[in-house]
Amino acid sequence: MTTKTAKATMSSRRIKTWTWVHKWSSLVCTVFMLLLCLTGLPLIFHHEIGHLLGTEVEAPDLPKDTPHASLDQVMQVAQGLHPGKVPMFLTQELDDNRFWYVTLGDTPTSEENNKTVAVDARTAAVLAQPKFDEGFMYVMFKLHVDLFAGLAGKLFLGLMGLLLLVAIVSGVVLYAPFMRKLDFGEVRQTRPRAKWLDLHNLLGIVTLVWAFTVGATGMINTWADLLIKYWQYDQLSALLAPYQGQKPPAQLASVQQATSLATGLAPEMKLAFIAFPGTSFSSPHHYTVFLRGNEPFNSRLLKPVLVDAGTNVLTASPPLPWYLTALLVSQPLHFGDYGGMPMQIIWALLDIATIIVLGSGLYLWLGRRNPAKAAKAAQSEKTEKPDKPEPTEIAPEPHAARHETTGGAA
Repeated sequence: MTTKTAKATMSSRRIKTWTWVHKWSSLVCTVFMLLLCLTGLPLIFHHEIGHLLGTEVEAPDLPKDTPHASLDQVMQVAQGLHPGKVPMFLTQELDDNRFWYVTLGDTPTSEENNKTVAVDARTAAVLAQPKFDEGFMYVMFKLHVDLFAGLAGKLFLGLMGLLLLVAIVSGVVLYAPFMRKLDFGEVRQTRPRAKWLDLHNLLGIVTLVWAFTVGATGMINTWADLLIKYWQYDQLSALLAPYQGQKPPAQLASVQQATSLATGLAPEMKLAFIAFPGTSFSSPHHYTVFLRGNEPFNSRLLKPVLVDAGTNVLTASPPLPWYLTALLVSQPLHFGDYGGMPMQIIWALLDIATIIVLGSGLYLWLGRRNPAKAAKAAQSEKTEKPDKPEPTEIAPEPHAARHETTGGAA
């Protein structure tokens, strides 16, 4: 065997191996990626859809210099509506500090039957009691985040995201050898199968960077629960050493005073949200006040400040570990909600292109499974005389898709 023949054989073996990897990684994750693409599309515009459906909280216009009410008063008003509930979180919209969302539950870690009260930050008046666990957007969100299966669903979608990344990488490897006989962007019109094959490959390579970015960030988002638990074990456990043997405070100190202590520690930052004692983002003995940057590039990065919930003594302000920072960065990047409407439109167009890639991949694969269609296509190939030699068919399974999120968003 000559050296040239040996190289050709080795190259052929590599191509067959990559084709097999691309085929099966794509086929296994395709249906779920299609689901995530379809459910992710409305989630890109969740605020706009909420306004159209009338589910978004609208705060009344007041003079800009109107002072804000005490957070203790805000909490008193919210808890007065649900006296049997305990406080869990106090949050604001990223771009609207005119009202607070107060989350209450049966226990600090409860995930069901929680209540949310929207309270005006200036007048402490109740604006609404939004129900985030029902309606069209809730169904879209749950399907996109965990398939209504909790942590198991998130981890399963994370595995599908990993297969997506494998499919993307293998698709890139296969693109050059299989498309070298066609000009970039050329879509053959000789027969439907050839047209869909070229369109599949073209859109796949055009959406490559976006699909890989969204797929990778979505996979990271599925690990959110595990990363937060590890953070509690890794950092908070050391801070809780002085509290061993002590019971959580029976009476909580002023949340307004705790917040003032935290914001005074970093006056250049803004208040993001407050986690009450015992919740997943705090400890049984602390208010954890999360501060964020006030510039677009650091507005998603958080700084936790722990304040003793019984004595209102500043305990610590540990920096977030790299894995939580990666999670915080991945969430807005996944949904494209950091650049306003132009970015949302770009994300939506790329999402639609990915749906076409996925759908065309399924169409091409199913066509190969139909003997009658395959024979007809083979006969057509014999009778046609194209101007250019046609490239060998790349494995036509999909190799790009958007994946998930939470938070949570999830």
